[in-house]
Amino acid sequence: MIEPRVLLGVVTGAHGIKGEVKVKTFTAFPEGLADYGPLTTEAGHTLDVETLRPAKADEAVVRFAGVADRNAAERLKGQSLYVPRSALPPPDEGEFYLTDLIGLSAEDAAGQVIGTVKAVHNFGAGDMLEIEFPDKKTEFVAFTDANVPAVDIAGGRVVIVLPAYTEGEA
Repeated sequence: MIEPRVLLGVVTGAHGIKGEVKVKTFTAFPEGLADYGPLTTEAGHTLDVETLRPAKADEAVVRFAGVADRNAAERLKGQSLYVPRSALPPPDEGEFYLTDLIGLSAEDAAGQVIGTVKAVHNFGAGDMLEIEFPDKKTEFVAFTDANVPAVDIAGGRVVIVLPAYTEGEA
């Protein structure tokens, strides 16, 4: 089985002429990007952080080993940066990583299985769970306390309250 990976950042562009890149980070602090060892791209290329300095609340300027000029840095634009799930520390009591939700059973309030958490997305307005139903159709559910009142990682399940639809809505 392939070990799950966790997205820590995305290269947004080159910075200067000496091979540095700007990275939008998804860590608590931009410096956290370098805390978990080498990063890998979607294609599996390994990138070692040589230097890192925070630029904004969610951005860092990074120099990767072997990236020596602006042309090489520009080729990294758009690359997602991952670490293996095992590189992260265990979450605190009552906390979890969003990646740990993927694959959990989605149940209704009565405990009936309605599907599986296929993915977790954030399109800019908050986290969304993508629930895959037995017929392979999927639906997005906002990851709020009202829509997801229970998360039980150890039990392998989440409780989902699907939104009510009015006749004629799609």
